[in-house]
Amino acid sequence: MDKNSVKFNNLLNHLKKYEHLAVAFSGGADSTLLLKASQLALNDKIIAITVKTPYIPAWEIEEATSFTKQHNIKHKIYDIPFLHKLKDNPKDRCYWCKTNLFKFMLSEAKKENITNLIDGTNVDDLSDYRPGLKALKELQIKSPFVDLNITKTEIRRFSLQLGLPTWEKPAYACLLTRIPYGQEIKNGELKRIEQAENYLRTLGFNGSRVRTHGNLARIEVMKENLHDILNAELFNQISTKLKEAGYTYVTLDMEGYRTGSHNESL
Repeated sequence: MDKNSVKFNNLLNHLKKYEHLAVAFSGGADSTLLLKASQLALNDKIIAITVKTPYIPAWEIEEATSFTKQHNIKHKIYDIPFLHKLKDNPKDRCYWCKTNLFKFMLSEAKKENITNLIDGTNVDDLSDYRPGLKALKELQIKSPFVDLNITKTEIRRFSLQLGLPTWEKPAYACLLTRIPYGQEIKNGELKRIEQAENYLRTLGFNGSRVRTHGNLARIEVMKENLHDILNAELFNQISTKLKEAGYTYVTLDMEGYRTGSHNESL
């Protein structure tokens, strides 16, 4: 048995220690692998919990729903209103958001007689500015990938071996990460960002971001896609579409996508 198989089996054995589990499920690569591993370990003694908020793209909820239906996993989806604490997009927004959402998920899990809620935080997440991790620690949310020192690369490798559609899915974060810290979240702003990013996805630029600075849209695409987007006709097409969404200026970030680029201002 190779090293990868040993580590994945360790994950399954770790999850088998729980009698029942609730999995915080966003539909991303991390939570999808965690959910599938939980099913392999505990069969039907699991439940996936997904929350819908104004700052989570609708397509992510749709993909999460599709996955649980395909794999016959019990799935609960809850609508959570916009938290007033986030209206000015504070630097610690992730802490307040995670506290609010995970408290709610814990409460709903207990209604299902489940006391353990796990999430897909992995070892690589610990190196970035993530105040939400403090909330998970305070609420005693368990993160098996962290406990077993599992990296993002390993998550993708395990997902590929299991045939999961998310094995190469780009990382996504909530739409609040597209807006500078301290900027008021105005009506329609999140929908404008979602509309712009959905359009870029239709052009094949998966994983792209539309960072907003007032009426300026700063587009980040994956570095391997920079060559593809450097086209005058495509520039004009994208600019026209984003201006229709409400932007006055449209720019391309020449550094391409990088995690949490608004954190560079901290």
